[in-house]
Amino acid sequence: MTPKQIGQAYDQITHLWESDEFDLSNGIAQHQDALSFVTSHHRALDIGCGCTNRIINLLSPDFATVEGVDVSIEMLNLARAKHPNVHFHHADFLAWQTPHQYDFISCWDAFWHIPLTDQAKALNKMLSLLAPNGVCIFSFGGLEEADTHSNDYMGVEMAYATLGINGYRSAVSQMGAVERCLVLDKDGQKHCYMIVQRPS
Repeated sequence: MTPKQIGQAYDQITHLWESDEFDLSNGIAQHQDALSFVTSHHRALDIGCGCTNRIINLLSPDFATVEGVDVSIEMLNLARAKHPNVHFHHADFLAWQTPHQYDFISCWDAFWHIPLTDQAKALNKMLSLLAPNGVCIFSFGGLEEADTHSNDYMGVEMAYATLGINGYRSAVSQMGAVERCLVLDKDGQKHCYMIVQRPS
């Protein structure tokens, strides 16, 4: 699926994140761990920010500027209504251009929608947007090796891809970044996250 198709699919299921049943604590403890490595608090970026603003809410008190980027315009419409002063970008992350570097970047439960052939490029771009000593946290499919598949678990067809644990660790090392933490954090669900820091 193209980024446009992923965005259109998410446009149809915003109600899943707006539901009272959605767990707004999802990912927060992991982000707090990642934030413990942050030394500067100028700019933060939430890639695949969605509509709940839970990561935006976590970051806003401590960073001078917080931005979000997402491929779903309906997700962003909801996010903007809750945070009209935050700069949200409607864009495919790989095509999106910014003049800024960021002290903290989150990409929680969004990276896996990037096509397998673009995963390494996206990872390289994300790390290149970090300021010196900047930190990022990103989640991915926690398989040992690369894989791609699709399903309609959320009610619409979605494509997923992962470089696999070994692939991400190798790519991070090749890009000269420092792996601070890697956790397979959901039993039986193959959900993994990594905390990475750019050297000074």
